[in-house]
Amino acid sequence: MIAVATASSPVVVRVPAADERRRHERVRVALLGRYMLADRREFPCQTVDMSPGGVLLTCAVQGSVGERVVLYLEQIGRIEGTVARVVPTGFAMQLTATSRKRDKIASQLTWLANRESLGLPEGRSYERLVPRQAGVTLRFEGGRESFARIIDFSMAGAAIATGLRPAIGASVNVGQTPCRVVRYFEGGIGVRFLLPISPDRFHDGLVL
Repeated sequence: MIAVATASSPVVVRVPAADERRRHERVRVALLGRYMLADRREFPCQTVDMSPGGVLLTCAVQGSVGERVVLYLEQIGRIEGTVARVVPTGFAMQLTATSRKRDKIASQLTWLANRESLGLPEGRSYERLVPRQAGVTLRFEGGRESFARIIDFSMAGAAIATGLRPAIGASVNVGQTPCRVVRYFEGGIGVRFLLPISPDRFHDGLVL
């Protein structure tokens, strides 16, 4: 508090603390995603940091300040906003969301920030569908190939029925889509797409 003297009486002026000047605390989190600019072009991206009110993206194609953006992020889902500022490696986006949506994002960011330190398993935040064509060829580094079946998939990854057990973290192409092995389950493996697939491919049933 700062007291400013006047002829009659001192006037108390509140100087906001640092956390009051910034409505939302940013969390450093690296999430893969895709964004669509106003002209409907889509590009891959990755977050640098994020809060319920904004996000800083690393990407190759920058929008213009004030331009509307639709963003899809792994673990978060679909969000909208506008370009707040452009930086050499991408742009910062101010989110447009209801209070309920902001609360949900805050909870998701808290989960993401604490998941690794608490040793918590990865959650599934994306809707999952059964593909129109389940048969697929797995292509591993070194040229090895194997036929497999997609059990279900999301915008972020897929569950694959296969008798193979590639190492966790191994690179594999599921059809033409580059992925990384992230888990095992009885009768198969779980893979994460290196870049989330576009919403159009997802809703069309995904043909890899």
